[in-house]
Amino acid sequence: MYEYAGAVHIHSIYSDGTGKIEDIAKAAYDSDLDFIMMTDHNTLKPKEDGFEKWLNGVMVIIGYEVNDMKNKNHYLAFGLNEVIGTYTELPNGELGCKLSASEYVRKIKEAGGIGFLAHPDEERNHLPEHPSYPWTEETDDYTGIEIWNHMSEWIEGMNESNKIDRFLHPLKSVIAPSDKTLKRWDNASLNRHVTGIGGVDAHALKQNVLGFFEVEIFAYKVLFKSIRTHVILEKPLSKNNQKTFETDKAGILNALKNGKCFAANYNNGNAKGFRFYAEFKGINCTMGDTITSGNEPVLLRALVPEECVIRLIHNGNTVKEIKAMNASWEVKDKGVYRIECLKDQRGWIYSNHIRLN
Repeated sequence: MYEYAGAVHIHSIYSDGTGKIEDIAKAAYDSDLDFIMMTDHNTLKPKEDGFEKWLNGVMVIIGYEVNDMKNKNHYLAFGLNEVIGTYTELPNGELGCKLSASEYVRKIKEAGGIGFLAHPDEERNHLPEHPSYPWTEETDDYTGIEIWNHMSEWIEGMNESNKIDRFLHPLKSVIAPSDKTLKRWDNASLNRHVTGIGGVDAHALKQNVLGFFEVEIFAYKVLFKSIRTHVILEKPLSKNNQKTFETDKAGILNALKNGKCFAANYNNGNAKGFRFYAEFKGINCTMGDTITSGNEPVLLRALVPEECVIRLIHNGNTVKEIKAMNASWEVKDKGVYRIECLKDQRGWIYSNHIRLN
């Protein structure tokens, strides 16, 4: 298997970000990322303009972020050649899809795309100019959930007393995914496979200071040091080979679709080399796989690049916990299993599920 690290949920000058895609790709390369996944709002214009390719040493995959007419139910869509639905301008100047959220999620799936509920459990009301954008509709057609969003956690935890500190230290203020979102993910996974990913929601916003000069808050290179999504592929990427780009892209999208991935906060340590897999009758199965074992035990293994607290989560509940660099457990109970790794009580790595039938 081959492991690659990427940043998901990124905005550029094509919507409400401030960076050019070529500059964002350069920042990603400097941050040791293998791929980035762009999600400008309600547009695939970057793809039309030829930016979906190997660029500055990084694979650039173009998707988009769609929202409904109330600017709720944000959805990260990938693997499409055109934007689904028709759009109209909202009172705040942004665009909204005329389809309901359940409709555009279904149509994206029918068109062969994959998609993830973005920051689905945002809760904030202390910044009227930056309201929350939660997921409120019922649907079972989505591919997965953005279980960890840097900007959502950063802004949700802000108040008047810590505002300056959070602006000065945007990385240390991100602790862990919300319990509500993890519960949403685990509950949904009881019925079918649901992939969990991590996103940065990068915009590189400009802020006017003292009325006469402008500073960039959360530069792309800063956020690229936080939450990443790693994919595990069966074949290596042909780096910087434009002729195989579509094949390489399909490998990454299939890994995300099937849960062959994990999310990690790099501010808490380099996560490369993490593995969560199962052994059963001489066969190794990894994240996203389903094992039918009858009543025979399955051996679950976790390997971590640094010592940390390793938790085994079964159907949303912590059943085992150990401080180590590796761990193994024999299990028989059916359901879904995943791993959480913590360092100094801060979230570090979150695996996808292995299902036991």
